[in-house]
Amino acid sequence: MIERFHLQLLTAVDEYGTLTLAAEKLFLSQSALSHSIKKLEQQLGTPVWEKDGRKLRLTQAGRQILILAKRLLPQFEHTELLLTQIAKGQRGSLRIGMECHPCYQWLLKVVSPFLDTWPGVEVDVKQEFQFGGMRALYDYDIDVLVTPDPLFKSGVTFEPVFDFEQRLVVSHNHPLAKLEQIEPHDLQNETLITYPVEPQRLDIFSQFLAPAGCTVKRHRHIEATEIMLQMVSAGRGVAALPGWLVDTYAESLQLVSLQLGDEGIMKHIYLGMRNNDVNIDYIADFVRLAKQTVNQADKA
Repeated sequence: MIERFHLQLLTAVDEYGTLTLAAEKLFLSQSALSHSIKKLEQQLGTPVWEKDGRKLRLTQAGRQILILAKRLLPQFEHTELLLTQIAKGQRGSLRIGMECHPCYQWLLKVVSPFLDTWPGVEVDVKQEFQFGGMRALYDYDIDVLVTPDPLFKSGVTFEPVFDFEQRLVVSHNHPLAKLEQIEPHDLQNETLITYPVEPQRLDIFSQFLAPAGCTVKRHRHIEATEIMLQMVSAGRGVAALPGWLVDTYAESLQLVSLQLGDEGIMKHIYLGMRNNDVNIDYIADFVRLAKQTVNQADKA
């Protein structure tokens, strides 16, 4: 019935539109591809594609197979990569996706001992501001997701690592620095500097400003944490960042962090993994080191 080759073929036809280009992509002859698909169509009792001028268009049956292909092919590739690495004496690879943009410096403290402990594991970090973390996990683009906003869905496990408070950051001579805590209306005339993320995904908007029917005078995007804090220090705006991150720069940049509202905004950092990967030894050890790094920082 349906084999991996069929999945690859329909994926290539969907991407390139013609049998000629699909054959070139797969390094096979058109006749071999045509024969293989005709045999599959006979087995299924329905066509998987039809001609649309010079191009091929997938039928309803073909589109269903394509959905299967997009789910299974990345898993094949991921497993083959791991097996190849094991055969070469390596242990595998750990691809980390970052949805917590300020967490990069914390991650460095985890990666350093991990690399010492697991010399045969390659590590890669994807820090993308429009990063679709759950989709990347399901599609095997990453192996671990660092996020403050987990989506608890089937097939994925989230391990809590540490808690933090989201706080407003201002320059030491900013008028707001004299307040004990910040209320939503206090920010109506302020320039708010954030990472380039949609407002609905930012806690300062979703949990603080929007429920009170308030907004800011101006919203600016800056990607680099250090530049963002320099701008705040220079009085060019305010920002909402984890308290532990602000504490790192507070003295050198003369920054003040303030509680947001009566109860503050409390957050958690989680590590997300596919259920099938939780017991892989080096992934489990990465989680252990992540928690251990936090505990050591707390004791210090």
